[in-house]
Amino acid sequence: MEKDISTEKKIKEAARKVFHEKGYGQARTRDIADEAGINLALLNYYFRSKEKLFDIIMEESLIEIFSIIIDIVNDESTSLDRKIDIVVNGYIDSLLVNPNLPLFVLSEIQANPEKLMKKVGVPKSMILNSYFYKQMQDQLDLKDIKDFTPLHIFINLVSMTVFPIVGKPLLMALHHPMNEDMYMTFMNERRIFVPMWIKGMLKIDE
Repeated sequence: MEKDISTEKKIKEAARKVFHEKGYGQARTRDIADEAGINLALLNYYFRSKEKLFDIIMEESLIEIFSIIIDIVNDESTSLDRKIDIVVNGYIDSLLVNPNLPLFVLSEIQANPEKLMKKVGVPKSMILNSYFYKQMQDQLDLKDIKDFTPLHIFINLVSMTVFPIVGKPLLMALHHPMNEDMYMTFMNERRIFVPMWIKGMLKIDE
């Protein structure tokens, strides 16, 4: 039997959906086969095991998470001010489309960090060695800010951007009634507020 590219793609798309929603432990190959609209034997023919299929989806998911910022953080032609705007909007745009992605990646990394980071080859120092990190450190030095490091700034930027997306159900419950239009208005406001807060921490406009 020759492997068909369209069938393989269909299985991967189904696996991505199931793994992102349930995680590795709760997902079954039967769930993936049903989502793809194929029988279990055909899924096993293409990918042999749940672990092999998971490894592929995890790698693609990690790459997707990092690819949102990897190009911009090392762009020496873009100012720190502009980088902050791009990173915030990039995460919001990408994760509103796929809100399960960050929770999936974080939960699976927490379960087995060394294996996953080594398997995908994501350098642990990607942020620490980036031009973005250097720009933040230069700005802290310029303003003589010694209370925190650029890592704190970066974590604040990501968490303030990502949490309202992964925590959408909680947010909508806390601010009841909040419908989808109100939620999108809230997220669009954060496109303005989060960069403003980060730049305030760095005293960029002073």
